[in-house]
Amino acid sequence: MLTLAGVLLGSYLLGSIPFGCVAGKIRGIDIRKTGSGNIGATNVVRVLGKRYGYPVFVLDFLKGFGAVKISMSIATDARPEWGSPEIFGILAAVASVIGHSFPLWLKFRGGKGVATAAGALFGLVPLATLIAVIIWISVFWFTRYVSVASMVTVATLPLVILIMTRLNQIHGNVLFYSSLGIAAVVIWRHHSNLSRLMHGSEPRFTRK
Repeated sequence: MLTLAGVLLGSYLLGSIPFGCVAGKIRGIDIRKTGSGNIGATNVVRVLGKRYGYPVFVLDFLKGFGAVKISMSIATDARPEWGSPEIFGILAAVASVIGHSFPLWLKFRGGKGVATAAGALFGLVPLATLIAVIIWISVFWFTRYVSVASMVTVATLPLVILIMTRLNQIHGNVLFYSSLGIAAVVIWRHHSNLSRLMHGSEPRFTRK
């Protein structure tokens, strides 16, 4: 159990690193007080441009991916009596997304968790995540709303995982229920976007 506690804490702390805030500090601004006020890559792109926004996305992605892979490696070496490496990886995925969305350092006011969730799930089920990327690109192409594409994708991903489980491409209902939990966190963190969408004030990326 101590190994599991260490994995959960470490994954939370890794996920809570606010790379968006770091990018803002480099430019001498507080990203939380600019644009939408979110620390995620989308707001960084809008405020600071692709030069800063894309690296933030990659680093947030790697937080989730790293948490899963490191935790599975620890479990493989420690061989705990409770839980397989896959279970440790799934729990690390959830902890890293929670860390990004509710970081201790920012008074539990973090990002939406999309990039970190993508990285974590890619570490667990790369094929399902690649399908989710196709869904995200398709929805974004038609709507030009990052928030809509993100919410539709995380809502659809558990269904993709369930289908793959039934087809024996991957195994374990724990992963399905964990993906539902991650989807719930990400969608909840988009509540302000939902409000803006309802009022027609949600910014969209226009085609050039």
